[in-house]
Amino acid sequence: MQNIAVTQQRTADVVRTFMARTYSWMGAGLALTAGVAYLTAQNEPFMMQVMALALPLMLVQLALVFVLSLFAHRLSSAVAGVLFIAYAALTGLTFSGLLFAYSPTAVITTFGITAGTFGLMSVAGFVIKRDLSAMGRFFLFALLGLLVAMIVNLFVQSGPLGLLISVIGVLLFAGLTAYDTQKLRNLALSGISGEGAERAAINGALALYLDFINMFLFMLRLFGGNFSRD
Repeated sequence: MQNIAVTQQRTADVVRTFMARTYSWMGAGLALTAGVAYLTAQNEPFMMQVMALALPLMLVQLALVFVLSLFAHRLSSAVAGVLFIAYAALTGLTFSGLLFAYSPTAVITTFGITAGTFGLMSVAGFVIKRDLSAMGRFFLFALLGLLVAMIVNLFVQSGPLGLLISVIGVLLFAGLTAYDTQKLRNLALSGISGEGAERAAINGALALYLDFINMFLFMLRLFGGNFSRD
């Protein structure tokens, strides 16, 4: 019995350490994004240059996400960390325009709502007993459907469809937060350690970061117009 208790304690320590490392990376990424966005917005000429390069910057962001996702097991943790930080900084540059499109009150309030929702869903994903892995395919198809609807709405410019897309987007990324958290917990339970654990923590941080950022953007579309610009 004592050996079982010791083993369980060691397992809990491994999971706690891995999850703490993952959220530390994610938190650092969010802080960097927010800082870069704020500083860029304070320099309007520079921000205008950034907006003129928005498409190339977004393409670079997509490339970084694909490299981190597809080659996670081949990259060293140092390289993966640099790429993640670079992605977070580039996101901050492109997000600087949000501080002009929406009032500071809208951005800060929506960020707080997103943080609360993310926290609740992440806790749910960590403690829930039901295996969520079977929902992976559903989330994939839902994400593809959402992308198609967003592309269609670029042409039809439908207000009701835009509202529906935002609601579905919030629900989808809230669900993905719980799904990704449980997947990371299970990965930690598998006994991953060393360099592999650090790479997995960075890749997991990227997944959670993307969940948070996308949930924030959809919530901002939903609630951002309800706040007057200061």
